[in-house]
Amino acid sequence: MRIIDLLKKDAIQLNTSVSSKTEAIDELIALHKKAGNLTDADAYKSAILEREKQGTTAIGEGIAVPHAKSDSVKKPGLSAITVPGGVDYNAPDGKASDILFMIAAPLDGDLHLEILSRLMVMLMEPEFCADLRNAKTPEEFLNIIDKKESEKYPDEVKSQSVKKDGYRILAVTACPTGIAHTYMAAEALEKAGEKLGYPVKAETNGSGGAKNVLTKKEIEECDGIIIAADKNVEMARFNGKPVIKTSVSNGINKPEELINRIIEGKASVYHADGEQESYADDDEKEGYGRRVYKHLMNGVSHMLPFVVGGGVLIALGFLIDTLAGNADVGGDFGYTNPVAAVIFWIGKAAFAFMLPILSGYIAQSMADRPGLLPGIVGGYLATTGATLSSPTGDDSAVSGFLGALLAGFVAGLIVNVLKKAFNWLPKSMDGIKPVFIFPLFGTLLIGVFMLAINPFVGFINIGLSNGLSSLGETSRILLSIVLAAMMAIDMGGPFNKAAYVFGTAAIADGNGWIMAAVMIGGMIPPIAIALSTTFDKRKWTEQEIKNGPVNYLMGLCFITEGAIPYAASDPLRVIPSCMVGSAVAGAVTSLFGSSCPAPHGGIFVFAVVDNPLGYLVALVAGSAAGALMLSLLKKNRTKKAAA
Repeated sequence: MRIIDLLKKDAIQLNTSVSSKTEAIDELIALHKKAGNLTDADAYKSAILEREKQGTTAIGEGIAVPHAKSDSVKKPGLSAITVPGGVDYNAPDGKASDILFMIAAPLDGDLHLEILSRLMVMLMEPEFCADLRNAKTPEEFLNIIDKKESEKYPDEVKSQSVKKDGYRILAVTACPTGIAHTYMAAEALEKAGEKLGYPVKAETNGSGGAKNVLTKKEIEECDGIIIAADKNVEMARFNGKPVIKTSVSNGINKPEELINRIIEGKASVYHADGEQESYADDDEKEGYGRRVYKHLMNGVSHMLPFVVGGGVLIALGFLIDTLAGNADVGGDFGYTNPVAAVIFWIGKAAFAFMLPILSGYIAQSMADRPGLLPGIVGGYLATTGATLSSPTGDDSAVSGFLGALLAGFVAGLIVNVLKKAFNWLPKSMDGIKPVFIFPLFGTLLIGVFMLAINPFVGFINIGLSNGLSSLGETSRILLSIVLAAMMAIDMGGPFNKAAYVFGTAAIADGNGWIMAAVMIGGMIPPIAIALSTTFDKRKWTEQEIKNGPVNYLMGLCFITEGAIPYAASDPLRVIPSCMVGSAVAGAVTSLFGSSCPAPHGGIFVFAVVDNPLGYLVALVAGSAAGALMLSLLKKNRTKKAAA
């Protein structure tokens, strides 16, 4: 949905005279009411004010975009005002806001996030904002937005060639978390296709599910498909089509090369039964290590919602119990207060699924759906410590994260062996094998396997946990430095994910200081870059400076991927600088003894961190160190390069 579909002439007021933030909000809400977007203006105002309590929605540079979801919204819409001289909206840069958009969104869906993202991209251009400020009529205001939106999102104003010929090349992009890499790869491929004259449509398998889904007709008529993914995607629909399978990072960094391989007929033909018609120069063959990584990331991507949702709820239980004065109750801490207990145990229930889901989806990635049940059961047995002598569980044999990893890969292997073992059955039995034979024997075999190995893996797991808990101060600082720096090496890639998964597993074992180092290490790169683009503009291009402020928000929200475009443009200087900043922050968290029970949330979960003030000091110190390193290592841009 485009901005001009949501912003109507009646909801625009130019050169408005308001003297305060409250008056500006009232004016914007009145315009929504006038446009017929609201059923209850007072209820919607309450939702807006609740959102403002979480932090100002002023972006800076004269822009503010208040927004809220509410059941008082009859239909999604936008309102807009311009305020000569501006109004104080508590902007982070201290400047008055003179262009204000208000997004009204219903409770279902994330429309407000899509529109907010689109507005943010467009409003980062000073010329566009200047045109909006100078608009004389609502019609002119709308035309300015329409023109810029058409330039930024040309795929929505489809060219005649697309209408006539359809999409020549299709793509599917996916990363384990589905937050940044997924969409960056999609945009890079679509832009490269536009440049080369081969229209590309990219399906994104993000955290909110598949978007821009490829249709059966588009698949039948296209010249080939590019799968730029670090986790498995649905492949059966591409049977008989030329397919290139590569990493999501190649989708971001080598889009033209991938498209040219399709154009030149250098892609392998995919067959749903696993056979491929290979070309001599097909260099996208997956090695053993890459296949293992993809299976692991498939498990991690499905595990993350359980980790984040459950972990944050558990942390909230601790926070509420602390506020209720129960911090010293001992073993019942977190669920002594009745409200804390409800939230804590709901979070505990979600967190309990973490390891079974991890192992289940590793197995599913290896053996398709028949591997899911054996994998989940194997992961569950790892959490209970079930053994041959004690099938109901033994605390000394809990194999935990290591056992769940092993269960996932072994379950997938078992099911694949079963597929070959029962290949002699007639075709008429094909329907019963995946729903009865494979799950039955697969579950039995993985169960026996886990009962047999749990005592040994459990011994290793408990030894590692005890070893981490007993680390001396020097060792803790060193490990915190290493883990925090790993978060900045590839900013969402294998090193980053390895550190993050290690941190989440440590939370389950009661070592929250590890997660503290991991989270702070992931927050530093975007903030360090934002600081550098703000205070040392000589180092960056005009476009990088424009987009820099967005990284403040991404860093504070623990979205390390915001730093990727900057790292990609100058990796030899940006990545080491970010690593230094993250390492400094990791060391400071350890020195202050900070511990984080929440596996995600960034600054929004600082309240539940042990020694939050020290954690904030670590954030500031690491960000400043990273920005300083960027100033020292990066060369000044010439005027020509910066233009």
